[in-house]
Amino acid sequence: MPTHRPPVAGGVEEVTFTLTAQERDQFRKVAAEVADGLPHPGLADPALLDDPGVLADIEIAARWLPPRLARELSRFRTRGNAHGTLIVRNLPVDDDLPPTPADGVAPDWARLPLATVAQLATVSWLGDVIAYADEKSGRLVQDIVPVRGAERRQENSGSVMLELHTEDGFHPFKPDFVTLLCLRADHERRALTSTGAITRALPRLSAGCVATLRRPSFRIRHSSSFSGAGAGAGVGEGAVSMPLPVLSGPDTEPELTADFHAMEADDETAARALDELRDAMLAVLVGTVLDAGDLIVVDNRAAVHGRTGFRPRYDGQDRWLRRCFAVADLRRSRGLRTSGSHVCAPLPAEGRP
Repeated sequence: MPTHRPPVAGGVEEVTFTLTAQERDQFRKVAAEVADGLPHPGLADPALLDDPGVLADIEIAARWLPPRLARELSRFRTRGNAHGTLIVRNLPVDDDLPPTPADGVAPDWARLPLATVAQLATVSWLGDVIAYADEKSGRLVQDIVPVRGAERRQENSGSVMLELHTEDGFHPFKPDFVTLLCLRADHERRALTSTGAITRALPRLSAGCVATLRRPSFRIRHSSSFSGAGAGAGVGEGAVSMPLPVLSGPDTEPELTADFHAMEADDETAARALDELRDAMLAVLVGTVLDAGDLIVVDNRAAVHGRTGFRPRYDGQDRWLRRCFAVADLRRSRGLRTSGSHVCAPLPAEGRP
């Protein structure tokens, strides 16, 4: 498939919420107080973040977020919007950032206490944080940076155009919300994060296309980033999901699972429908370059997201995002999690629990 063209700029303003300086300072104070109270090296050890007490403390503190921000997050959680995207600007982040990690993993989370707590507190308004043992070693907050040698990979470690996709669409308990907090923009500010909502693309689809997309005629290859330590035999790069539909649920506001790089159609009719959907999505994209303190929230049930290419310099100052997932109902995944943990165990070889 051809690479997607840069998204149009229209629509970004109507889904953007900007904290005032006073609201940012209020948020910073709350996040700093929580971070100071966490056990050290609690932030340095990613496993200690996956702790019911720590997450409860952060969730309680989140109730002291600026009311305007809390209302905006609550509204997006329950009602969404036309673009399936919310952009929050001017969030507090740590003033003294370490170099962008060359290997894709921050060496010491204690160096990023403010950003970590601020993101987790924001996520708690959307649902329950979730992570996957197969991916990024099960970290609740993950580092998204370019890695030398991985430039052309269709992964978060790459720097070529990242094709539009639903996050972890092959997983039976995929995230309901994806959050990306920017710590550093790319040098040339070329990395445009783009999103496309199914409700805006739907009127552009033929009836036959919609009917085909509602059939379980599609499979998604597992991301190669889902082959980390602990992955089950046969899981990871090369594994595929069970057959699934692209669209499900209500006719006018369907749920979406799509990946225009890793999704395979079972027949020519399904392949044509997927191409038609992709063309429709390209026509309704919105995009923005994320700067430090910008957080983008994507409704992973209603929108796909991607990113245009950029040129890393590997100088310690490259683009650096932190990613965190949320689900509306954590209990649904309890069969894949140990008691008290928010991290799903590795998928079995067939890709389903």
